[in-house]
Amino acid sequence: MTVALAPERPVAAPRADLPILRERGQREVFCGLTGIVWLHRKIQDAFFLVVGSRTCAHLLQSAAGVMVFAEPRFGTAIIEERDLAGLADANEELDKVVRQLLARRPEIKLLFLVGSCPSEVIKLDLKRAAERLNGTHGGVRILNYSGSGIETTFTQGEDACLAALVPDMRAEAAEQLLIVGALPDIVEDQFRRLFAELGIARVESLPPRRAKDLPGIGPGTRFLLAQPFLGDTALALEKRGAVHLPALFPFGVEGTTAWLRAAADEFGISSAHFDAVVAPGRERARKAIARHAERLGGKSIFFMPDSQLEVPLARFLANELGMTITEIGTPYLHRSHLAAELAALPEGVQISEGQDVDRQLDRVRAARPDLTVCGLGLANPLEREGLSTKWAIELVFSPVHGFEQAGDLAELFARPLVRRDRLTV
Repeated sequence: MTVALAPERPVAAPRADLPILRERGQREVFCGLTGIVWLHRKIQDAFFLVVGSRTCAHLLQSAAGVMVFAEPRFGTAIIEERDLAGLADANEELDKVVRQLLARRPEIKLLFLVGSCPSEVIKLDLKRAAERLNGTHGGVRILNYSGSGIETTFTQGEDACLAALVPDMRAEAAEQLLIVGALPDIVEDQFRRLFAELGIARVESLPPRRAKDLPGIGPGTRFLLAQPFLGDTALALEKRGAVHLPALFPFGVEGTTAWLRAAADEFGISSAHFDAVVAPGRERARKAIARHAERLGGKSIFFMPDSQLEVPLARFLANELGMTITEIGTPYLHRSHLAAELAALPEGVQISEGQDVDRQLDRVRAARPDLTVCGLGLANPLEREGLSTKWAIELVFSPVHGFEQAGDLAELFARPLVRRDRLTV
């Protein structure tokens, strides 16, 4: 093995008139290792050590755009042929790699051992490895989670990572609001300022920017999910006594207002004060969105299943930009967390859960929507057929939450149509 550094709360009832098509077939998504690309930027003293193949290493370096001489906060402990053949003790090899890594990078305070398809194939127990290594490396917390491609979709890598942090959160009885999800720092700061203006005194984030700032948790903790794909994390938080505040997700004016209001209502903030605080940002967002309404209004859009962001994004595009939703494909439909989103969708919209690429492509070709949101592997073939596409993964990498980013979110969907119009002779 070598190292390549590089209590129950009421929720909105789901719409009974929404037809849900369940798909089971060939999938076309990235693996959960992709989440490292944004997680290693968020937790500034953490390191993500993937235990995997050279393909895993190439995926990460390509996705992150990291040059060979850079010092990123991730790397790959490469499983060689001798490891697969049982000619070397994989645990001893892993221990050696970790020693070398921590000697070279003493600033690391939190080390994630990230499982992959190859490590799972050889039955390498990374949970036990993390427990063993914690006993020999003082000053560094070592955790593990799976980023295997066997998972439903690539955003579950973040879910697995955050869920792995929850057992390490200290017991905390004080009342607090917890923002759950890896948001860009600038977006997180905007939300914190709004919550402070509302009068919510104590606001924490998961993940934290530094390992030492991992928040506490207990019965006084109320949490908002910033992302719809954090099902395991939410369950782990609830088991520790925290209470989920169900709401629309903070995309666009409608979603951001509802998300903020869920916290304001829970912490006893008056409606008058809430409106006074959010009104300026809400108005800026409306004006920013309006600039793209003429381009997007009336246009049809088809979501291929990819990131689990599809339902809230479709709600935003339909309700605030007047787009027609041809189909919303999503890898997994968490009905509890998405109850408010489902209730806010237009009547009769088609939803498909799971993936069968060939059948979905047939429906795309039959509908010929103005825009198709899909993975990188499908975008070029569809463009060749004359269909405009939007890379789904860009919606995960880009700052798109909150009032200040609402116009940017709308623009991400307008760009492919602008490009198509410019190329049309």
